[in-house]
Amino acid sequence: MAISQTIRDFITLAIHSGGWMEMDRIYLENQLIGLIGESSLSPADTRAVDQSAVELSDQLIQQAIENQVIPNLSAEKEILEAQIMDFMTPPPSVVNAYFAQYYAKNPEEATTYFYKLSQDNNYIKTREIARNVAYLAKTEYGELEITINLSKPEKDPKQIAAEGKIKKVDYPTCLLCMENEGYTGRANYPARSNHRIIRMNLDGESWGMQYSPYAYYNEHCIFLSEEHRPMKITKQTFQRLLKIIDVLPHYFVGSNADIPIVGGSILSHDHYQGGRYQFPMAKAPVEESITLDKYPDIKAGRVKWPMSVIRLQGNDPDRLADASEYILEKWKSYTDKSVDIVAVTEDGIEHHTITPIARRKGELFEIDLVLRDNNVSEEFPEGIFHPHRDVQHIKKENIGLIEVMGLAILPPRLKAELEEVENYLLNRDNRLAEYHREWADELRAEEIITAENVTAIVQQAVGKAFVRVLEDAGVFKRDSQGLAAFAAFVETL
Repeated sequence: MAISQTIRDFITLAIHSGGWMEMDRIYLENQLIGLIGESSLSPADTRAVDQSAVELSDQLIQQAIENQVIPNLSAEKEILEAQIMDFMTPPPSVVNAYFAQYYAKNPEEATTYFYKLSQDNNYIKTREIARNVAYLAKTEYGELEITINLSKPEKDPKQIAAEGKIKKVDYPTCLLCMENEGYTGRANYPARSNHRIIRMNLDGESWGMQYSPYAYYNEHCIFLSEEHRPMKITKQTFQRLLKIIDVLPHYFVGSNADIPIVGGSILSHDHYQGGRYQFPMAKAPVEESITLDKYPDIKAGRVKWPMSVIRLQGNDPDRLADASEYILEKWKSYTDKSVDIVAVTEDGIEHHTITPIARRKGELFEIDLVLRDNNVSEEFPEGIFHPHRDVQHIKKENIGLIEVMGLAILPPRLKAELEEVENYLLNRDNRLAEYHREWADELRAEEIITAENVTAIVQQAVGKAFVRVLEDAGVFKRDSQGLAAFAAFVETL
């Protein structure tokens, strides 16, 4: 009786959310009992449901495990959960039709509809995201945002063993391809039965918009090319970014850089990230104006930020795209060896690109151009403009788009490690990681530490380390030599 009531309650929610009608109830219930290995359905009440779809799904998955439909492995549970949640999700054509109807009224209503759907059907892992540690750190550049990413579950040994037995499959081509929409998944590939993509036309090209399953900020979305092609920052990139914020003026959108070390985690598929969020960099002021001789109608300036950022504003997105391309081309050929900036090495490899971020400021279009350089050296083999080794105990991964804008995405290991740092600072029993020792000793020497303030001290110290991470990634340093070198580059514009 209990599982029958769970099935009926879940289908009630599916009818309300998934584009179904009451006439579809028997069909849906039969589909669901087959999915979880039940042979029949006992009488159950039609009532007001007092549990969420996620809570009911947990019960259905547990029943499937008891019925030996699936083993108790994370990938198998994820695949079944997505199949169950697909009942909560209208087909792609219907989702796109609803989005278009809402958009005709107001773009914000359209994204609100799609975002809520992606939460309700658990494509966005709201429960897992809530596990992340998040706080603000006060710095000379304003409040930076610190997150320790705990949302993605660690794989158990049985799961790893199961993945090793899976035959290599090249479908979907990658995690960002449209082929993922509705894909069942497998032990070594995420389930996407409840995944939906909004189709977009960007200047004659077919693109899609989806939300990120493990979002780092509000309405964290991804814009992806229908064509599987490598990322490349060109004039078309700037045009597409500005077109997106014309279509969705309440969103920002940006692109990771298109070369290794300073780029994102997926360089094989052209895509951007956006959302309904204001990052710390967007709040940073322009500290010095820049004159662009070829573009007197474009307002330009150097942003007060630990990385090297030029901000452009204007009413005409086409002119902004032209000006952005002009700066990109100047930067790609610019060398200043006095500050270790080399555009092209002797082997002919280009090392310069830009991380661009676009947003609206009222009637104005605004684009931030973050200058990037991926050279390495004997002293800095991981990257001259990459987190240096003395801060890698906090962050050693690539500095991508989200970090550039002032949100630190720190590895899960830090949650337990920072607790041990606190124990060490309070002279309690601890298992301090050796690579934190020098940093912890500096904190102990600088601060009067008590049980009441130790967490705040460590958190602010992490924020300070993140500033250093961004400064390391900045091509023109914030000292007199670096600012003079930045000014010399600006003179070429």
